[in-house]
Formats: sequence, C-alpha cells, structure tokens
Amino acid sequence: MPTSIIGQRIPKLDAPDKATGRATYGHDVRLPGMLHGRILYTQHPHARILQIDTSKAEKLPGVKAVLTAADNPPTKFGYGKDNTAFKGDKIRCLADAVAAVAAIDPDIAAEACSLIEVEYEPLPAVFTVEDALAEGAPLIHPERRTNLFQTYNYEHGNLQAGEMQSDEIIEASFQLPYVSHACMETSIIVAQFDRRGNLTLWSTTQIPFLLQRDLSEALGIPGSQIRIIQTAIGGAFGRGLDIYPFEPIAALMARKTGRPVRLAFSRHEEFIAAPVRQPAAVTVRAGVTKNGDLTFRDVAISLDVGAYISWGTVTPLVMMETVASLYRAPHVRFTADCVYTNNPITGAVRGYGNPQSTFFTETVMDQLAEAIGMDPVAFRLRNANVPHSETPQGLIITSCGMKECLEAVAAAADRGASQQSAVSSDQYSVISRQSPASNRQSPVSNLHLKRGIGFACTLNVGGGARIYRSDGCGATVKVDDFGHVTVITGSTEIGQGSETILAQIVAETLGARLADVTVINSDTDVKPWDVGVHASRTTFIAGNAAYIAAVDARTQLFETAAEKFNVTPDRLTSNQGKIRVAGDSDRVMSLGKAARARHFRQDGQVVIGEGWYDPPTKLVDKDTYKGNISATYGFGSQMAEVEVDTETGHVRVLRLACANDVGRAINPMAVEGQIEGGAQMGLGYALTEEVLVRDGRVLNPDFLDYRLFTSADMPEIETIIVETDDPGGPFGAKGVGEMGGTPTAAAIANAIYDAVGVRLTQLPMTPERVLAALDKKQAKEQA
Repeated sequence: MPTSIIGQRIPKLDAPDKATGRATYGHDVRLPGMLHGRILYTQHPHARILQIDTSKAEKLPGVKAVLTAADNPPTKFGYGKDNTAFKGDKIRCLADAVAAVAAIDPDIAAEACSLIEVEYEPLPAVFTVEDALAEGAPLIHPERRTNLFQTYNYEHGNLQAGEMQSDEIIEASFQLPYVSHACMETSIIVAQFDRRGNLTLWSTTQIPFLLQRDLSEALGIPGSQIRIIQTAIGGAFGRGLDIYPFEPIAALMARKTGRPVRLAFSRHEEFIAAPVRQPAAVTVRAGVTKNGDLTFRDVAISLDVGAYISWGTVTPLVMMETVASLYRAPHVRFTADCVYTNNPITGAVRGYGNPQSTFFTETVMDQLAEAIGMDPVAFRLRNANVPHSETPQGLIITSCGMKECLEAVAAAADRGASQQSAVSSDQYSVISRQSPASNRQSPVSNLHLKRGIGFACTLNVGGGARIYRSDGCGATVKVDDFGHVTVITGSTEIGQGSETILAQIVAETLGARLADVTVINSDTDVKPWDVGVHASRTTFIAGNAAYIAAVDARTQLFETAAEKFNVTPDRLTSNQGKIRVAGDSDRVMSLGKAARARHFRQDGQVVIGEGWYDPPTKLVDKDTYKGNISATYGFGSQMAEVEVDTETGHVRVLRLACANDVGRAINPMAVEGQIEGGAQMGLGYALTEEVLVRDGRVLNPDFLDYRLFTSADMPEIETIIVETDDPGGPFGAKGVGEMGGTPTAAAIANAIYDAVGVRLTQLPMTPERVLAALDKKQAKEQA
C-alpha cells in the first residue's frame, strides 16, 4: 500500500519540549502548599520490630506528619499480595519502610527521619537460593511455610528421545547478575486529596489504570476516586509495572496532612528500594545431530526473587519462550524455581527475562555448532524459525524475518572484515565462523590485542502479551471545525516515541497533515482504558486501536463529503488535509469543512471516531504454559566485533550490527533509536553492569560504582531494518521496543570466544573474569 507519512523519518513530536526544558517531568511538579516526604528504611535485612518512638520527630518544627505501620490500611498489595506500605512487626529486606515524614522541606523531613528511634531484634537471614531452600531455613513469610514461592514446569516432545537422537550433547552452567533500570529520573510521586476525598497522583507509572485498581485495594478507597496524571517520564524500562510501597506511602501522607505531598527518591534510594532485574543460576543441556539439527534442550533455573513478589517472578514465562520456541527444537524441558530471600525486590526490566535466556541459549548454540564443526551462522539458519508456523509451545508465527536478519548481520561482518588490512573478506568469514581465532591480532600489531566476531539471535513478543484477561487499548479520534485532529489514546508515552507513531498512523489513515494531529495520553480522567506499556505492545495494539478510530472518523467525514459532492464515499480519497473526488481535481473539500458540514446540518453530529483493539490471543494454560500469548513475534540478530586485551582482560566492542524484523517501520528513525537504546543496555549487561549485593545490602548504590555504558564507551552501531509486513499490525508493523538489547551479551560472549578461545558464562564479562578464564585456559594447555 503506497503511503505518504508511514515510513517517514519524523522526529519525535515531544523532542522540542524535552530538548529545551519545557517538558514537565515528575520532579518538576510543584503544587501550592506542597509538603516533602521522606522514608525511613530499616537497617536490618531480617528483624523483628520491637518498638518505634516518633516523638522527637513529631516535635521538630516544620514536620506536619509522621506515619508508621499504625497508619497502614488493612490490605496487602503488589503482584504477590504480600507487601504493605510500612512494616510494623517484621522486616524482610533493607528496602522495608518503617516510617515516613511529611515536612515543609526535604531537609527537615530528612532530619526528622534521623530522630525516629527504632528497636529491632535481628533475625537469621537467607541471602542465597540454596540457603533459603535448606531444611530449617528462616522463613521470609512464615505463613507460607516455605521460601519456594513457585515452580514452573514446561515440556514438549520427549526429552529422552531427543537425547537418543543426539550425536553431540553440550552441558553448561551460567550465573546472571542483579541489574538496575538506571533511569535518569529517579522514582517520583506527588499525591493530593481534594475536599471530596478524591485522590490525584502525578506519577511515572507505566500502568495508570492498573495502578488505579492497585491503589484502590491498598488504600481502601474506590478506584473511581483515584486519578492518575502521567508526567513526562525520564526512563521506565519496566520499573513502573507494579505498585511499590512509596506510592501508597505518599497517598497516606497526603491524606493525613490534608496537603499535597511530594516523595522523590535519591539515587541511593533508587538502588536500594526500586526493583531490579533478578539474578539467576542456570544449567543447560542441549543436543544436536551431526548434520546440524537441534534435538533437545533441558534448562533448569533458580531465581532469587527477593523478599516480596513482584513481576520478577513472572519472567520464567518469557525465559521458557526463548528456550522452547527460539529455533525449532523438537524436545524441550524447562524448570524454574522462584525463591524468597532477604535480598532486594526483583521486578520487570526491559526484555523481561529474555536477555537472560537469550544469553545462555545463544551461547550454547555456538557450542553446539562448534561441536559438529558447522559454521554458527549456517547452523542457526538451518534451525531458524519460519513464517506461517506454530511452535510446539503454541506460538503462532505469522511474519518472520529471522533468516533475513541473520543473513544481514553476516553480511555486515564480511563488510567490516574487508576493511581490515591483514585479512581478506573471505578469510575473515571462514576464521571467524568456524574456529576460535586466538592467533588473530589487531591491525596495529599489538600481540596482546585479539579480535573476534560473534553472532546471536532473539525472539520476542511483538504484539503484546496476554498476562491479564484483556490486552486491549482504546482510542478516540476527533476532527474539529478547523481540521485539527485530536487523538486520545489509552497508551502511555515513556520516551519510546509512541505519540509520534500514533500521530503518523492517524494522519495517514485520515489523510490529515501530521502537523494537524495532537496526541493526548496522560490523564485517566480523559483517556480510554489500556492495560499499560510493556511487552513491546504499543505500536501493534495502541496503533491498531488508533487506526480503527481513524477509519471510523474518516467514514463519517467521507459520508458527509459524499453528500456534498453527490458521489458515493468509495470515490473519495484524502491527503494533506483535503478530501478529493478521485479523477476530478476540481472537487476538493478540507477535513475541517467536512466536519463543519456534518455538525451544522439538521440532526448534526461531531466527528469522533472510536477504536478498541484487543488482540486475538489467549492466556497461556496455567498447567502446561502453552498457548499463543502474543498476536505476533519479532525476530532479530546481532553481530559483535570485539577486541580483547589479553594482558588486562579488557573487552572493547568495535562494532555492533543489529538487524531486526519489525514488520514495517512506521518511523525508521524511531526504530533505529529503539534498537540503539536497547543495544546500549545490552552492552552494559554484557560487560559492566551489576548491582553488587552482599548480605542483602547494595554495595554500589550510585553511578560512580555502578558502571553504565556511556556515549564514550559506545561502539559503532549499524542498524538494519528488516520489513516483513505483518498481517495483523497497523500498516504491517509490529513492536521492537525490547529486542535491541536481548541478544547483545550472547553475541559479545561468542565474539570473545572467537578472539581468545574462552567461554564466559557469568555476566558481566569484566576484565577480572576474562583474565581468570584466560589463566584457566593457559593452565589447562600447560598441564
């Protein structure tokens, strides 16, 4: 279908406001009479609270309220329904709040917290999955009688048959770390009650309508009395997918004081109290025939989910998707134990389990290829997913550009190699894809610098994920007297550019000018329902809803214009804000004139189109974990070229080629931004990022010691857009938000092996770990 706005490289509509400082972020919100909140956290990871004395804090001038567990509503909240605002009897982790202060300024609130006296009885704690599951271990939640929260068991095929068919079997173990979202903007909430008892929250949540429901349960007030206004959001990446204690705490302080209360995390608080990506210990067994066919995968994972249950506990659903459905694996078994400890709470982080599972799956894919002497790209191509197929797990794959993505990054590897002075393109390809090239050195003739390339692929939901009864989104499209178009969408803008994408979809569908389209999406009192922004769903699901609403509005406009022109509506076209009769250049009417004609006539109507889209998916079976959870699936491949310093262990990524099947790129510039941003997070996950936790305590709660990849660290990135025209997506598009970072760590690990012949199975792959692996390899060779 020819288009004029779809497929164009259009800057984000909110870019000027963000670039010039006009955008209002949560930290910018100021209300008359606003107070400042501060939380007092425990100093023990596991303890019993014997006594709290708040009298000194209450007497401090400027303090308006001090709250403790005595102010808790009776209900528990959170995904696991095991959390409360304040802890009054038992402490389970260092993120637990024991009190909070509302004062006239932040310094007074902080001073008042220091005056609160708490007497604890420390309790034995558990900080590892093994200790938590040991007989007689201290129980995090005694009422559960076990620290094992949940076990996932999935299988298809016959594992024993797969083992029998295998000519080679690989076994490997992996250790994966805690990781922070590291949003530029720390968590922030502003709460205000009006005189009728209605609560308004200025929030950076990703789930405004679900937060309404969750706060209703947590505070004991009707959801109809809760309004969520989403400010500009300075980073989310999954942090805002659940309710966390600071949100009801702010509301409780506002209710007690009768004044608006602002509660903003410091960077230190963000590291200790915000959720993190869960660590995992993984064992993998996988088999292959000598001609290169996958035979089986057997994966067992232990997940430390922390002291309370949040969305980190659901990541095995995504991990098993990678294990069971990335490539065509006929026999699969997957088990995962989610275990309570006295460590930090784990939640949703971009990719949602996929960076972990892609790392170990794709590392093992390289090992299998090496075991049978097959080119790792050819091996992947042989086993790749294909269009119009269904996996044994029940994933219905419609469009699929996995092979095209692989071929694209393989070609990128060859292009890069042709620029190396020492090795020809053909030689480079053969060396880099068949055997560790530990003798290949940098062109600058430093013998200790070794280069290698590696590949990895990924599979990700591209059309939402049905984890609630509804995965839907609503939209309305209004055309006013002047031809201005207002799109009101339930979806949430978190910096990913959804406002721009939806404006393009609506402008293209209506034939409006993009400059005449405004998107409204920030107020639950105004916008229609949506489940939230996650699972790479917004372009596909909100885009479809906006498209449906725009078609409805266009139908109304065409009906009126057809009456004026005395033709049938099917003879009309529209573009650049004008409605035209096909084949008759003299008969033209603006969208605004058509809208006026419609509501000025007898029994007139305003032009408002309505759209609702809920994809044709289903909840996975709670016993088998099988079912088509998404309306479409995205695929991607990456090629990493690295340089390893064998003297220091430092790994420098020289190039990263990223190819992604996006269905159709509504806005190629936005797609590139998503891929590159995801790659930045993937690079950090691979090489530098780790929240260090010892005895439940975060040891590096700042950006000095938590090493993010900065612009100075970033390699050359080549983004390759593969278009497959998905049949269910708006204009053929599907989601791409999470794929950019999921295969990065595996591609880098495989490139390190190609360079120096060592397998890194623990993330991040720091210089210390690289050197240790090199020393171990050398000792083995000399033995």
